[in-house]
Amino acid sequence: MKKVLSFSLLTCLLLLVTGVFGQQDKSKRPSPPAQVSETTSKGLTITIDYSQPSVKGRTIGKDIAPFGKVWRTGANEATTFEINKDAKVEGQQLKAGKYSLYSIPGQNEVTIIFNKTWNQWGTVYKEAEDVLRVKVKPSKAPAFTEKMTFTIDKAGKVLMMWGDWQAGFMVG
Repeated sequence: MKKVLSFSLLTCLLLLVTGVFGQQDKSKRPSPPAQVSETTSKGLTITIDYSQPSVKGRTIGKDIAPFGKVWRTGANEATTFEINKDAKVEGQQLKAGKYSLYSIPGQNEVTIIFNKTWNQWGTVYKEAEDVLRVKVKPSKAPAFTEKMTFTIDKAGKVLMMWGDWQAGFMVG
């Protein structure tokens, strides 16, 4: 009887803790959630859900998002990239669906990675799950952006801006 009572108490405590953490207000995180969505002039809807890490005086490529290493392209849960119909990303085919978005930042080249496992924490990356990789050229941003930000325009240009750095790719 004592074991049953102890087990029941432990189970209730676990459910309570899980419920509290499951209901956490994500907007209060240091890297708050953000979403950008756009329907292009060709009827393709592109949606990106991500968390916005801040530069906080650090150097991109060295202190954060190290050059040459796979990066979760955001913070917290994996950044997701979703398209409502088949499209081409930088000229390469990507089927309609939801993907996690990773990248390999570099000073002269950025590899954008679309991974089929999207519902996970951002640091859980398995290369075997990659669906598509495209390479793009980064450039200096026209203005400093403290919190990492994605934009999408009507032509399907996706642009990631962070600090004085930016990288973009075409989806259409």
